[in-house]
Amino acid sequence: MQALAEAGLIGRCVLVVEDDFLIAIHLSDALSELGMQVVGPAASVSQALALLSTPQQVDAALLDVNLGGELVYAVADALLARAIPFVFVTGYDTHCLPVRFAGIACRQKPLHPLDEIRRLLTVSAPGRSG
Repeated sequence: MQALAEAGLIGRCVLVVEDDFLIAIHLSDALSELGMQVVGPAASVSQALALLSTPQQVDAALLDVNLGGELVYAVADALLARAIPFVFVTGYDTHCLPVRFAGIACRQKPLHPLDEIRRLLTVSAPGRSG
């Protein structure tokens, strides 16, 4: 926990967008145990966009690419517009993402949330300063 505190990760808000209930709970629990606040989880694009439209702060996000047949790209575009860093998470081929997301990390499931969140919150997102 000390390393997380030193990196400024404790208390940070992470949006979890995942349609598989067990994976969403696992990620949410892991993030909470690490001292982070979970926004969501959202199981659909509309739920995720609704969460982003609230005053709730979001510092980073984990996005499942395929939400029950619905692709998460509208959420990714919204995060990019707000300069919020995120990682795509998928069980599919990571090379099938649209070209506009070429600079965004894409990880295969299963995912270790601490590694991804630490990386996300300590480097800048595209278009984000600092």
